[in-house]
Amino acid sequence: MSGAGRFEAYDEPDDEGEAGQEGVEGDDGSRKTDDDKDAGQGPDQVRDPGGYGGPAGPGDGSDDDSGGRPGPGETPDPGRPPRIPMPRTSVEDGGRPLPALEEPAPAPPLVLEHHVLKALLGAWALAACSTEETMAVEEHLGDCGTCADEALRLREAVGLLQRPESLDLDPGLRTRVLDGCLDRRPPRIPVPVWATPYDAETARLDALLQDIGDAEWHAPVRLRWFEADEATSRRTTVAGVIAHLLTVDGLVAVALGLDDPLGDVTPEAPTPAARTEAYWRASHFPPTRSVRLPWREQSHDLVRTVSFTGGDTSRAGETEPGAGGGRPAVPYGAFELPLHDAMLDRAFECWVHAEDIAEAVDYPYGPPSPRHLNRMIDLAARMLPTALAVRRRTGRAAPALGRHLVPVGEPGRSLRLEIEGHGGGEWLIPLDSPGAVGSAEHEIAHVALDGVEFCRLAAGHVSPAEAAAGQLGDREAIRDVLFAAASLSRM
Repeated sequence: MSGAGRFEAYDEPDDEGEAGQEGVEGDDGSRKTDDDKDAGQGPDQVRDPGGYGGPAGPGDGSDDDSGGRPGPGETPDPGRPPRIPMPRTSVEDGGRPLPALEEPAPAPPLVLEHHVLKALLGAWALAACSTEETMAVEEHLGDCGTCADEALRLREAVGLLQRPESLDLDPGLRTRVLDGCLDRRPPRIPVPVWATPYDAETARLDALLQDIGDAEWHAPVRLRWFEADEATSRRTTVAGVIAHLLTVDGLVAVALGLDDPLGDVTPEAPTPAARTEAYWRASHFPPTRSVRLPWREQSHDLVRTVSFTGGDTSRAGETEPGAGGGRPAVPYGAFELPLHDAMLDRAFECWVHAEDIAEAVDYPYGPPSPRHLNRMIDLAARMLPTALAVRRRTGRAAPALGRHLVPVGEPGRSLRLEIEGHGGGEWLIPLDSPGAVGSAEHEIAHVALDGVEFCRLAAGHVSPAEAAAGQLGDREAIRDVLFAAASLSRM
């Protein structure tokens, strides 16, 4: 500070010719220019570019490099205030037009021979060409049909090299996180092991539904299944699929004493298909996204209720007390399932229909975690002997040479079902009687299938004739088992 509390400015001089005409206010309030001030200086003084009087600074070509600022021990000239440059005016604020940008001249198009352009098709399909090469190839594709066909095949092949990444999390991540949390702090009332697949699959489907927009709830979906060895389908929407899951899950809800989602609506038969059709008919308008909330609340109620009802956490099919042990059987119309199998069945159908929805809205969707997938495959394998018996009663199974009935619990002719991939394993399927026991000594056929492929066969999404199966042994027995697996499907 200098004088009576006044800040001194140590600004460098502006460009030559601009700062020289800047005026400053004198002590008496008058406006003085640099020329007036220079006229009052003696011959030994020159104009001070830093705003100070005194010896010449670097502006006169002297060797002093202080820039006109006071050196050590020196003070500014008290008779001359500091010179502060005026702010510059922006080009945009001055109203003057901006300078025009010179755009580079477009590069001339590449002129390449046919064999060179054909050699570039692979790089073009991989998006590895330069801009000029891409323009040359695409212009050539409009004139050459042979190269256009080859480019189309290459582009489709590129799509097979990289599978679309799922927008959903890894199905096994939820299980690993829950296992880690439960190891640290076990729950007072745990979810039974046979109910965890349903809990996981409903959560995955709910995450998919949260990602889709309002319009996608009306996207067309075709439900597929096998009936009397014939492929059958039913057209609906995404919201219609969730309504279907709501009504069929209601079979378990009613068995547990919960409210029936059908309410006062009476279906023609207590079957999953009849209940679904009744719900669709009772709706004044096609189902919308509003059906998601009651479906999700019901799934939470089911998991919560079976956690209190289920008691033990034994694996499905092992030491199950069944209906007589306090856990009710769930009727499906023509048959019924124990509660633990019914929950696995609902988890399986939830995954299958989630894939139907994902396909309709173009959403990548992966299979269940290996542990849950193994339980679903195990349920289908345990239901195959009964399905084979139904086919024999209806005359759709081929008469097998050497078939003989065996007492309940005794070994009989068997087929080895080998499931490959994650969640796989081996099952011996008794062929002659549901009460018989599979036996390796009586094995007459061997079938190998991928785990997901087998589940899609059991869901009616793959026909028995198209199932990619490794087959060895009795062809009639293999055919009966594959068609029996397809007959497990329903709407």
